[in-house]
Amino acid sequence: MPSHAQLSELLDPAGTVLLTVECQQGVVGPDSALPELAREARSSGALRNVARLVAAAHRSGVQVIHAIAERRPDGRGASRNARLFRAAERLPVRQLAGSTAVRVAPPIEVAEEDIVVRRLHGLSPVHGTEVDALLRNLGCRTLVVTGVSANVAIPNAVFDAVNLGYTVVVPADAVAGVPAEYTLAMIRHTLALVATVATTGEVLGCLERPRGRG
Repeated sequence: MPSHAQLSELLDPAGTVLLTVECQQGVVGPDSALPELAREARSSGALRNVARLVAAAHRSGVQVIHAIAERRPDGRGASRNARLFRAAERLPVRQLAGSTAVRVAPPIEVAEEDIVVRRLHGLSPVHGTEVDALLRNLGCRTLVVTGVSANVAIPNAVFDAVNLGYTVVVPADAVAGVPAEYTLAMIRHTLALVATVATTGEVLGCLERPRGRG
């Protein structure tokens, strides 16, 4: 784990953006298309920790971006080149544009200043979306990645952000995947090689520190 001073330096509010990944009702809500993942995100406390980080970002002036995966009702433009995409078409809950399923899930609160980025294709919340251009325009240097899932979208986001030149911080207890032990292994043996891994409490301690002090 990084020292408080190291983490505080990385999490300068002026150059930090908080990214929530697929924290939408159709993924982590009570009526999720992926109930096992939704249960894990809630029972582990990961979703609650994402909400805590978002609230702290709002208080400290850190920009929040919510990355949402959705599809058109007619499926135009959707990816079909992987088993995951084809399976999603058969699920009882579909992530249709404009539906409740693609709204950010409670207890996360979306503020007026937040940016919601919706993608119709692919696996990554970053590559092939508006996120990179937005981050650059916002002056982002450090991207805090939270949400689901540690199986697919989270590692995609982390690797893409690192490849684009951003420093990434991953609050390990604000990320979920299935099974739970896989999430721990992914963070320890893969994400920790390219990102700074911390806890929600450590990140909160930096975001909520008095201005003008380390």
